[in-house]
Amino acid sequence: MGGKNCKGSRRITPDALQSYVVLVTIMFTTTAPPRFLAALAMTLLALSLAACGQHEQAKAQPPAGGGDPARGQLLIQQYGCQSCHSIPGMRGPKGVVGAPLDKMAQRAFIGGKVQNTPANMIQWLQNPQSFDPGNAMPNLGVTPADARDITTFLFTLK
Repeated sequence: MGGKNCKGSRRITPDALQSYVVLVTIMFTTTAPPRFLAALAMTLLALSLAACGQHEQAKAQPPAGGGDPARGQLLIQQYGCQSCHSIPGMRGPKGVVGAPLDKMAQRAFIGGKVQNTPANMIQWLQNPQSFDPGNAMPNLGVTPADARDITTFLFTLK
């Protein structure tokens, strides 16, 4: 129910407004007891404010991976990842050997083998063969710092 305009002013978001309209419609078309309707109104208000707080909290969290996503994007080009992968926003070849990397943050697995978490991605980028010997992704000598930045960029792809 919360929205993007939740700053200290607690503005009503379009989602919250829609919920209130539904509530008013229910109030005028039902024979429910007034106490029930008041409880319903308070619940909707509380949910709207709670969602607003969650939105602000999510904005304050550091990016997944803990690195620099802009540097990660540059590193992807330097390591030549687009030679094998199709990567949104990248110039150059659109490889088809590896999986496309769009929506990487939403994927359940890395390489079809390992749970997709920032920590696993960092390790995968440094040594993919340790997770799945013989897979098509070569060890490129990615440093721990580079892997952290690349992971942070990949987790922006939603």
